[in-house]
Amino acid sequence: MEKIYRLLEELHSEYDFAANDGVIEEGVLDSFDIISLVTMIEEEYDVIIDALDIVPENFNSVESIANVIRKSGGVI
Repeated sequence: MEKIYRLLEELHSEYDFAANDGVIEEGVLDSFDIISLVTMIEEEYDVIIDALDIVPENFNSVESIANVIRKSGGVI
């Protein structure tokens, strides 16, 4: 999970992702951030995230992001 936190902090270092869930709902991540994060995840975890999985609810928390990575064959 630390890698996920690191990737998120690269996008928004001012936000405390460890203390908060609902980053989409709170407006922390927008659609451009999600696409950037997908690219970062694919490179970091050597996976390909299916386009059907690139939906806001899959990127709303660190746990939901971890689930997408696992579903794509990545190891957390």
